[in-house]
Amino acid sequence: VIYESKSRDIINQYIIFCRIFSEQVKKHGMTGKAVEETIRICLDKDVLAEYLAKKKTEVVTIMMRLFDAEYYEDLYRKDIAKKAARQATMDTARDTAERLIKKGQMTLENIADCVPSLSMDELKKIAAKVVQ
Repeated sequence: VIYESKSRDIINQYIIFCRIFSEQVKKHGMTGKAVEETIRICLDKDVLAEYLAKKKTEVVTIMMRLFDAEYYEDLYRKDIAKKAARQATMDTARDTAERLIKKGQMTLENIADCVPSLSMDELKKIAAKVVQ
């Protein structure tokens, strides 16, 4: 773990930059405003000032790309979780339908009413599997 110190070396300035950036993200979220404010504050406090003055556009571009990457990674994780939940629901529906078919007390049409997430074709496939 690296801590901020009293020195003005590049590592210490970068730590300060990251701390300011974290504060701005808390205020503005992962937005261009957070990046712009971070750079403005750092320039005012003479933190990485020479570099930021020369490379401001490049820094903004890179940081915004990082935001985009995080955003799309988050979307991907949420999509995977939704698919897993959907699959679990379908597995449960198939298990329920299979148990009802095995009991032999209901028609496929009645089972379809009880397990609406499965199509009649799916129920027929399950029934064929149960009969085997």
